Amino acid sequence: MALKIRLQRHGASHRPFYRMVVTEATARRDGRFVEVLGTYEPQSKRPEDELKLKLDRVDYWQSVGAKPTDTAASLIRKARRVVPAEAATTEAATTEAATAEAASTEAATTEAATTEAASTEAAEGASTEA
Repeated sequence: MALKIRLQRHGASHRPFYRMVVTEATARRDGRFVEVLGTYEPQSKRPEDELKLKLDRVDYWQSVGAKPTDTAASLIRKARRVVPAEAATTEAATTEAATAEAASTEAATTEAATTEAASTEAAEGASTEA
């Protein structure tokens, strides 16, 4: 059984929507498939909705011998380029959030120490007056 990773066309006339699937090489284009790996919507309004793939499953199927078509291989390469950029953005946001959290923790600690010092001075002043 030879497996292929290829696109199935869905959607309306002049409004294509594709599913990337693993299928037998002899199956019809829109016929029976083994697994859906993702979607491709070339006319999407937002670029992040254009291509969604499960790259871990793509890697698995390629490891067991599934061959992507030329178009599917091109889309897989495109998805792999997008993932590191998203990871870098997420990493930067995480680092920024950690820095902000550390700064707020430090500010809270300083504020607590200042409040504690003020209450201690007030208590000493009250005991001195008595």
